[in-house]
Amino acid sequence: MYKPDHVTCNNEKFDLYISKSQLDERIAELGEQLDRDYADKRPILIGILNGAYIFLADLMRHLTIPCEVDFIKLSSYGDEKVSSGKVTERKELDAQIENRHVVLVEDIVDTGLSMSYMINKMKDRNPKSISVVTLLHKKVATKYDVNLNYVGFEIPDRFVLGYGMDYAQEGRNLAQIYALSDNQNG
Repeated sequence: MYKPDHVTCNNEKFDLYISKSQLDERIAELGEQLDRDYADKRPILIGILNGAYIFLADLMRHLTIPCEVDFIKLSSYGDEKVSSGKVTERKELDAQIENRHVVLVEDIVDTGLSMSYMINKMKDRNPKSISVVTLLHKKVATKYDVNLNYVGFEIPDRFVLGYGMDYAQEGRNLAQIYALSDNQNG
């Protein structure tokens, strides 16, 4: 498993920010919370591609309750480090969610634009309930009022990659989370 302390991605330096052991511990806790909150409810977890797939896979391995999974693909970043301010849907949801307990699984919520879009989209399909679990939340960057039911880590407004999150489609394979280095010349 590739776990360096520093990486270079697209000619920019990134430093270790959240270790694999910290991720494993917190995701196990989130799994326990979901098990308690969704006992006897059979939720459907909807991963938001591409970034959430690793988090969703690890989270599901901690669940003991019956559950289903589906994916939807959105884009609001393109190859940039900041949101474009526009959500583009790239893959539609396959599952029927009417009268179902929906758990949206996201890698990171920063402005809240994509999550606001997702919640509104899901509400149109009449689920029994909608909750959100995100691995990371940049609370200081949030501009859209979204209810995040489960948050792995609150982080400052820093650009991060690894553990499924990318920078221009690179860095998803990193087993840990890295933040853009404050020292780009060293």
